[in-house]
Amino acid sequence: MKHIEFYLDFISPYAYLAFEKLPEALKGISYRVTHKPVLFAALLKHHGQLGPAEIASKRDWTYRQVAWQAHVHGVALQLPASHPFNPLGLLRLAVACDASGEPNRYVCETIFRHAWQGGADAADAARLEALTARLAPSRSLQDATVKAQLQAHGEHALVLGLFGVPSFVVDGKVFWGFDALPMLRAYLLGDPWFEAGWDLPASVAQGIRR
Repeated sequence: MKHIEFYLDFISPYAYLAFEKLPEALKGISYRVTHKPVLFAALLKHHGQLGPAEIASKRDWTYRQVAWQAHVHGVALQLPASHPFNPLGLLRLAVACDASGEPNRYVCETIFRHAWQGGADAADAARLEALTARLAPSRSLQDATVKAQLQAHGEHALVLGLFGVPSFVVDGKVFWGFDALPMLRAYLLGDPWFEAGWDLPASVAQGIRR
């Protein structure tokens, strides 16, 4: 049985789509998933990048494309009232629901759908309070261990070379993005392409044009 680490942030519509479609994408394969909430903004800052919603034209395309992808794949999705929103409360809630800071699928599903179904404000304080009461975490969202576990997830993500969400890590290999699910499935099924194809980037010299 393969072990997949799923790095996610509830702010990402692509992470939501990947979460919803993962069971179908890997149907018939023996695997287990560990969910690792991370602050996407911290990954962006580390790599000196802007988020897709911070570039006006890219923002428009992102919302248009994720709505299309949801339509094509039969996933219920309504854009939240405000985006990007501050996901920190949702991330801490997810971490607080598990002693190891690794929430189960039910918890992640509930939080993702809180953000991406219904079109409400995902970061609204009253909604977060109600969501917290519903999930009944064993620790406070302000607990020092919760904050430390969330930070540790992010630090480990950077050690692995992660630069975005959703990211799936299995056997030390990183599969990034909703559109990487077919590739992940092929790897888990033992596609021989990975014997040579995975190392292809190492054979390409980096050129700088002036």
